[in-house]
Parts: sequence; structure tokens; C-alpha cells
Amino acid sequence: MRLNTKDLIGGGMLLLLALIGLWLNQDHTLGTARRMGPGYMPMLTFWLLGGLGAIVMIAGLFNGPDPLDRWTKLEIMAVPFGILACFVIYPIAAAVGFSGWYPLGFGLLAGCLAVSIAPGWRPIGLVHAGMAMFGLMLEQFGLMASIVATVAVASLAEPTHRVKGVVGMIIFLCVLCWWVFIRELDIRVPLWPVFLVR
Repeated sequence: MRLNTKDLIGGGMLLLLALIGLWLNQDHTLGTARRMGPGYMPMLTFWLLGGLGAIVMIAGLFNGPDPLDRWTKLEIMAVPFGILACFVIYPIAAAVGFSGWYPLGFGLLAGCLAVSIAPGWRPIGLVHAGMAMFGLMLEQFGLMASIVATVAVASLAEPTHRVKGVVGMIIFLCVLCWWVFIRELDIRVPLWPVFLVR
């Protein structure tokens, strides 16, 4: 065996996140593929994430060696700084008047953006910040604006991205998500910003 440390740790992290997500999702109704409950898509996503983690870990047993790079001081400090940002913004958002999952979403967004200050954490921080933006924006700004914001924020993770590719991905995802979730599955989420529809 030729161990790839990066793949083993990365696959293990994906598996751990998938297991935590499946455990947290147990209280939600699953429904069926045609009539999805609130827990169906998270369950499906976490199973796919777990499968991907297992594939990455198995590949990591044979495609090495690839040792971990040494962390810089900024990369080491970015992790506790991101956690601190999350725990500071979360109660502030709750105190300002946001309810439900919004305070947690704002906290996670702040934590991901804080972690992405370090170049080594920037890809994972900005991709997850884009996902937090999607959750925060969906109900008020609609599916299309949420997809645009998610892809725009996540695209900043790759400094050499091309604007044409980002715009193409936005158009593709908007059409795909409209087709699958709105037209075929008839999921009731706003398509456009709520303040424009009224």
C-alpha cells in the first residue's frame, strides 16, 4: 500500500460529516422520491457524501505518498478565529431578531468567511460560505438569486476561474434546478425575490 495522507484525512472528514448529518436528520420526515419530505434531500446528500468519502479513503490507500503540507501560522490561527466568529455572530443575529435557523446560518457564514482569510483554507471556506448564503437567501430572495449568490461566492475559491465559466455554471444550475425542483418535483420554494412578486 502507498498511503496518501491527504486523501485518507479528506475522505475521513467527508465520512464524519455524512454520519453527523444523517444522525441530525433522523427527526425529519423523509417522504418519497416523488413527494419529498423535509428530510429526503439532506438524507440523500449525506449518503452521497458518505459514499464519496469512502471512495476517497479507499483511493487514499493506493495513490500515495502525498504527505500533508506544513501549516502556516495564519492557517493555524484561522481555524479558532472562524469558530470564534461563528459563536460571536450567532447570538448577535438571534438578538437582532432573526429566528429559526437564520442565526445559525449567519454564524456559519461568518465562520466560513473568517476561515477563508488563510489561503490554505480559502477553497473549503468559500465553498461552504456559498452554501450558507444559499440557505440564508432562499426564502426571501428566491431560488434563482440564491443560486447566483452561491456560485458567485464559491467561484472566489479558485483565483484563476474564468467569468464565462462562472456565468455558464450559473445559467446551467438555474435551468437545471428549475426543471428538477420546480417543474418536475413541484417543490414550493419561491423562484424570484419575494419583494418583486408582491
